[in-house]
Amino acid sequence: MQATLNSLTEAELLIARSTEPEALAELDEDALLELHDRVRRARKKYLGQYRRRAAAAVEDVGGRGKAYAQNQRARDKAEVFEDALARVSTAVAKAARRSAAALKTERLAAARTAVPAPRSAPELAAVDTSADPRPPRKSSGRVKRDASDIAVGRRNQARRDSR
Repeated sequence: MQATLNSLTEAELLIARSTEPEALAELDEDALLELHDRVRRARKKYLGQYRRRAAAAVEDVGGRGKAYAQNQRARDKAEVFEDALARVSTAVAKAARRSAAALKTERLAAARTAVPAPRSAPELAAVDTSADPRPPRKSSGRVKRDASDIAVGRRNQARRDSR
């Protein structure tokens, strides 16, 4: 892994070094998301290079097994950035959990300090209890549907009886 780190360019090495735990601890959530994007793009670049070169080498060499060793550097670089991406993703998740907990604490504190307006009891309307309650009636649509269902059943039974 160290040999691969030594073969990185300055820009790539800067990205890789910025994913070390000490550097990640100093970053806020927005900076972590930006770093995550940069590392993901670098990983995608070397993964694409590796895949393209491997596909071309298979045709030249005659098999994937033979082509495997010829593409070691691109594969190693992709692995370096894959590890870096994992570290940054973990840091982003931790930062997101921290900010969510802080936001929850803030909202709960705001809810506790807010004084609710006093509620007045709603005035109850006088209910006439002397009237006899009417039994519930089916709606006209339901009555028609029930009649239709009964008619279908009778037609089916008549068909069976005529056999």
